Amino acid sequence: MKAVKKVWMVPVLLMFVLLQSCKSTSPMGEKVKEPFSGNKYESTSRYFRSKGKGDSSDENIAKNKADLQAKKELAQQVETRMKVVTDQYLHENETASGSEINDKFQSLIREVTNTTIADLRKIGEEKYFNSTEGKYTVYIAYEIHKRDMYRFLKRQAKLNEKLNEAERKAIEEMIDEELKKVEELGEGE
Repeated sequence: MKAVKKVWMVPVLLMFVLLQSCKSTSPMGEKVKEPFSGNKYESTSRYFRSKGKGDSSDENIAKNKADLQAKKELAQQVETRMKVVTDQYLHENETASGSEINDKFQSLIREVTNTTIADLRKIGEEKYFNSTEGKYTVYIAYEIHKRDMYRFLKRQAKLNEKLNEAERKAIEEMIDEELKKVEELGEGE
């Protein structure tokens, strides 16, 4: 009876080993799903969204790193979008002082993205602690409604003393055009 059990266990063990060795693994490693991934956390036609990740043995430093990375990503999105808007506007209007307006507008955008944006909303924060490494990992996600961002840019343009009236008017026209597009979409989402 013992011999029959041993004979039966050998094929089972052999099959187990074969199944483990056939397990497919990617040369890049195992895919990891991080927090705040998916459509809900990506920028849309109505929202600029970003996420950041920070690692550190100090919880506050990890949080600050994640916060900084998320805000930096958001600022880059805004700057990139406004660069496209500026290029389109200058191409359509072919103004003589186009490069000057472009430079001033880009300067305004940099100033705005370097300041605290009041309507920025934190849409998520998750904190993890790896006890074996003694490290904290923090994930943070932000969003700002494009309408609010454009209105903020417009207010800043009106307050900017470095702009002359023609430059201010051109910048406001560009922003108004973007505001119009966003407001046509309605609220939803």
